Order: sequence, then structure tokens, then C-alpha cells
Amino acid sequence: MKRLLVLCVASTLVVLSVSSTAEQKLKNCNEVRAAYSSKGFNVNDVPNKGITGAPLKVCPQGFSCCTLEMEEKLSQQSHTEIKEPVSILSTNLQSTFKQKHEHFDKFFRELLKKAEASLHSMFVRTYGMMYVQNAELFKNFFQSLTRYYVSGSSAVNLDYTLSDFWAELLERMFRLVNVQYEFSDSYMECVSRHTEQLQPFGDVPRKVRIHLTRAFIAARTFTRGLGLMPEVVNKVATVSASPSCVRAAMKMLYCPYCSGQVALKPCQNYCLNVMRGCLANQADLDTEWNNFLDAMISLAERLEGPFNFESIVEPIDVKISDAIMNMQENSMQVSQKVFQGCGTPKQSPAFRSARSVKETTFTGRFRPYSPDARPTSAAGTSLDRLTVDVKKKLRLAKKFWSTLPDTVCTGERIAPGDECWNGTAQSRYESVVIGNGLANQGSNPDVEVDITKPDRVIRSQIAVLREMTSWLKAAYLGTDISVDAEEDGSGDEESGSGCDSPPCDTDQDIYFSTPPNPGSPRVNQVQSKSSAGAASRGSMALALCGLAVALLAPHWR
Repeated sequence: MKRLLVLCVASTLVVLSVSSTAEQKLKNCNEVRAAYSSKGFNVNDVPNKGITGAPLKVCPQGFSCCTLEMEEKLSQQSHTEIKEPVSILSTNLQSTFKQKHEHFDKFFRELLKKAEASLHSMFVRTYGMMYVQNAELFKNFFQSLTRYYVSGSSAVNLDYTLSDFWAELLERMFRLVNVQYEFSDSYMECVSRHTEQLQPFGDVPRKVRIHLTRAFIAARTFTRGLGLMPEVVNKVATVSASPSCVRAAMKMLYCPYCSGQVALKPCQNYCLNVMRGCLANQADLDTEWNNFLDAMISLAERLEGPFNFESIVEPIDVKISDAIMNMQENSMQVSQKVFQGCGTPKQSPAFRSARSVKETTFTGRFRPYSPDARPTSAAGTSLDRLTVDVKKKLRLAKKFWSTLPDTVCTGERIAPGDECWNGTAQSRYESVVIGNGLANQGSNPDVEVDITKPDRVIRSQIAVLREMTSWLKAAYLGTDISVDAEEDGSGDEESGSGCDSPPCDTDQDIYFSTPPNPGSPRVNQVQSKSSAGAASRGSMALALCGLAVALLAPHWR
């Protein structure tokens, strides 16, 4: 009995000793002063001893080492600390895709310059002064292609640009292969109107139109998508934390200070609920963000395959040369069809001999193009390598917004197990972790979120992503539906490729796979031009020419 009494007294003394030590630790607030000062605050803000009944707004008002002034400063500090990791992650994402955008944009622009320089060099060697005298036609052509890449269909209609190029090339070629004749402007208009029906360049213009259009739409849209990503991230980064978020962050990070437990860190699930409440609006970006990234990855695969900008633009000089060779080899047949349809032109007074004709016709041919000789000088790399790398980055960026809380609530920011701060004490966090997004925050136990008021900046960026996704999906099919907001109404015209469905994926010949679009004959206009050309040679010639046109009209069909 006596031994039992001694044991009880000893136990009581131990408990009292431990309690006295904890109370003494709280009373002197020394650890709080040191930790508070390490944050850059004035150590004199901290009382030397704990106080009772401080009018705190967030932390418990019992015995505390915090004052109201300290709580306000620590609230600002908590706002900074929850924003910092999100800011770092966002900045890294911005930097990655800003760099990718610059790489692709530089690559496409340099590739256009390289293709133009290559054409100029080869045509000077092959055609000499004859090309030099007509070089502005090709210069204007490449300027229009560059303007389309930079400004889109609101600045340049790609179909019209290509049609005008071939029509003007025909006009110049037709004059060169028929130097013995004199052609009026009205006569050449007749020739130009029937470029598609004459097919002086063979099937090259159709093939070039189809594949150049697809490649340009894909390249331009993909580059715009890369440029949009840093813009969206930057605008979302401007969204401020709500007052209730700041209070929750203060409670999670610094209320342990007030109770003298400066080393105590929050439980992971507690941290997740706080951050999911604070980042609820950002998480709502995730669906459209992931849809956008999927569309970007799909279009990148198109750029690796049938819409490969590099494979199509780099040999454009060879394709145009092939067209010129077709015209040269079929010049007699083409000329005869024109003479039958538009009338026989007058002999040129300057025409001297058949020898001059030979000297002024195109005679050169180019070396065959080897697809294996892919260029790497444009921006120092090839398109395939660029797309492989960017696809990896795009995949890593998926679910960026919804995983932000999980990324923040890891490592040294939380305490593992049950020896953590649960919002009221050092103990297990018992609440259920709620889901991401605004709609789930009505049941958040740690952050008050008004689920009826979505953030306007976030909603506007969701709309931007949705629109860009539609452009990317259209570009995947070879169609440009984008309209630049800064341009006026001219952007309603669309460029198309004729690639309407997924079978483009299995396109074995990436240049020549789509059937031609039939042209529409304009027989009445041909007859009118014929009559006008015959009028100068008398009424008998007029009658004969009219009869010839009537008989030969089927040629224009």
C-alpha cells in the first residue's frame, strides 16, 4: 500500500513537470520570435510572453504568442507562400511554350526564305535573264505566302493567290513561247480565264494547291496554338486569391506559430482541401485545356505526316520547274487551243526569225529532288525533330491545372503521417478530401467558396481555348476557319484543302493524292473575245472565226 502511494506521487510529479515545461515554452515565445524574425518581420512585434485574450480574427483567441498586428502580417505572408509555388510552376510552363513557339515560328519563316532563295538561285542558273526579267512574279508569290503565314486568311486568300500566280505565269510563258505574235491585254485576259481548262502546266497546280494549302494552314494554326499557351497561363496567373482563401492559408501555415509550435506543418489532406478551395476556378480550365492539348498533339502528327510543311515548301522550286517544263513541252498544243478559242493573234512587227524564238524559250531542267536530302539549316533543325520534342512537352502539360494542389502539397510543405497540424491541433486530419473544381467546393470544410460566382478571367480563357481548339481541329482536316479579331470583315473567306476526313492519315503520296476540282467553262466569254479579235480582219474573217468557235466550243468544256 505504501509502495503504491509512492508510485502515484511520482507519476503526478512527472506529468506536472512536462506540463510546466510546455507552459513555460509558450509563455516565453522565444521560438516564435526567432521564426517570425526569420520571415523578415520586426521581432519587436512578438510579445516576450504569451498573452491571453488577444483579439485574433483567424487563430484561436486563447493563450497565444500572436497579436492582431502579427496575424495581419502573417496573413500577407501566407498569401505569398501559397502563390509562390503556383507562380513558379506557371512561369516554367510559360517559358517552355514561349520557347517552343519561337522555335517553330523561326523555323517556318526561315524555311520560306530558304525556299525563295533556292528558287531564285536555281532559276537564275537555268533561265538566266529570262527569269531575272520576270523575277518579281516569284518574289510577289513568296511575299503572299509569308503574309498568309503571318496574318492568315484575313490578309491573304491562299486559293486566290495560287490561282493568280499560275494565271500570270501562263501569261508570261505564253508570250515567251509565241514571241512571233503580238498580244493585247484583252487577248491575254481570255487566255488567263481558261488556265484550268487548258492545263498548260499539267496537274502540278492542282497538286501544289492541295498540299501547300494544307501545310500552310497546319503550320500557321499550330504556331498560333503554341503562342496562345503562354498568354493563357499569364492571364490566369493574374487571378488573385480570395479573402477566404487567404484566411484558410493563414490558419494552415501560421496558426501553429501562435501556439508556439513553429516547426509544425499541415497534414497533406488538410493542405489539399485548402489548395483545392483556393484554386477551384483554375481547376475548371482543365477540361478545355486538355482538349486543346489533344488537338495540338493531333495537328503535330499531321505536320509529321501528310501536312509536313518542310517536305512541301522546300522543293517548291522543283514543282514550279516541272510546271514550266510541262508548258514548254506542250506549248504547241496549248497555243493551238488558245488560238482556236481566243482567235489568231497578229504577227509581231519585232519578230525577226525562227532563231529568235528558240533563243527566248525555256530549255533548262533541274536535278531531281531527293526526299532523303531533308534540310536542317532552317533554324538549325528539321520539322520532325521539332515536333517529336514538342509533343512530349504537350503531353506533360496535360492536367496542369487540376494537379496544382497535389503539386503544391508535397515535400517539405507538409508533414507526413498523423503528427501534423489539422487546423486546430497536432493530430490526424479527419475530413474527407473534396474534388477539384468550383462545383465541388460547396462541401469544402476549410475554405468558403461561392460556387455561384465563377471567375471572369478564367471563364474568358476557357472560351479562348475552346475557340482555338476548333481552329486546330479544322486545320487537322486542312481547313482554315480562323478569323483574326484585330482584322476587319475580310477574314470570312476560308481556305480549304479538300481533305475532309481521317483517311488523310493513310495518304501514301503526301503531295499528289486528292482528285482535281473540275473547272467551269465560260464559252460565251471565249466567243466574245474571238469576235473582238476577228473584227480587225474584216467581216468575212469574223464570220469564219465565229463558225470556228462554235465548232470548237466543246474544247472549253
